[in-house]
Amino acid sequence: MSATQPASALACQRDAFALPPGTHYLNCAYMSPLAHRVERAGVRGLRRKRAPHTIEPSDFFRDGNRVRRRAADLINAESPDRIALVPSVSYGVAVAARNTPIDRGQSIVLATEQFPSNVYLWRRLARDAGAELRVVGRLGVGAEPSITDAVLDAIDATTSVVALGTVHWTDGTVLDTVAIGERARAVGAAYVLDGTQSIGALPFDVRTVRPDALIVAGYKWLLGPYGIAFAYYGERYADATPIEEPWIVREGSEDFRALVDYRDAYRPGALRFDGGGMSNFITVPMLDAAIELLQEWTVPAIQAYCAELVAPLRAAAAMRGWSVSSGASHIVGLRLPAGGDPSALRARMDAAGVSVSLRGSAVRVSPHVYNDEADVAALIAVLEEML
Repeated sequence: MSATQPASALACQRDAFALPPGTHYLNCAYMSPLAHRVERAGVRGLRRKRAPHTIEPSDFFRDGNRVRRRAADLINAESPDRIALVPSVSYGVAVAARNTPIDRGQSIVLATEQFPSNVYLWRRLARDAGAELRVVGRLGVGAEPSITDAVLDAIDATTSVVALGTVHWTDGTVLDTVAIGERARAVGAAYVLDGTQSIGALPFDVRTVRPDALIVAGYKWLLGPYGIAFAYYGERYADATPIEEPWIVREGSEDFRALVDYRDAYRPGALRFDGGGMSNFITVPMLDAAIELLQEWTVPAIQAYCAELVAPLRAAAAMRGWSVSSGASHIVGLRLPAGGDPSALRARMDAAGVSVSLRGSAVRVSPHVYNDEADVAALIAVLEEML
């Protein structure tokens, strides 16, 4: 990074990861690489399972409770008891959907081209209930109205659900989640957010935004493994019904001898929504190690690091008339000029060892702290050659 950066700023953390030399991996929004620390946690988990006599009943709870505390700290949740460990965003959304009444004549508000995990279920429920599905907003530099404005305009007295991403997954467009939340609460609508493409890289405070549900997949900006996510549930869902009934979510489940004494009461708060298998001795410690890294680096510092990284890309775009999204710096969307060939661009990127994603109409560039100026320079060189 720049020699003028403050001493407190993050330096490049590439040595913390196992990315091979010559790889310009600007694609964390697709999937993060594993840090060495996270990989070691997974290996330790594998080794524990090969010697199960060493695993105590308390071990089924200890790692998960530690992840809850870290996740709660990451989003400034009121309590770790607000955090459930679930297998995916679609699972977490399904919990909210099961417990949100939708009637004929009501409306569900979504943003254009948002990620399918927070779309398909709402489409089905709208169809089944005879509700209106309102998919609003436009993408791209200069798009009017903004997605935030379009969402705010779409919410009215008929709205039962507002389901969005915290940023847009295709190009990093940042939504005003505070203003949208205020509007949703004013009409009594449930506010369900997919935070997968921002939590861990962009500061977020649930006490300020006040979503009813926030679900975050572990394998992107949380730097964790695939197959695990965490979900925050607010007061709206405090006494809601889970979508499955695993043994571990019941009160007193720590006492294995008494598991035959079936109980109706759940463990406190959002713990009732834990997915079956939440005690996974591999993925849960990996997510714990990953969030621990984020806490050490801090989310504001990660965002600042990404902002400095993408500054040359923004400058190149301004000089050459390329269309680049504004907003978050950990995801930047570059839109090709008319007649641009995404397939040819992808082939040239691959040849140069540059990894980005094509999402919708955007070339999605998503750096992290393992990237440096050379990675961005390699990307710009390909763009200058092709555009």
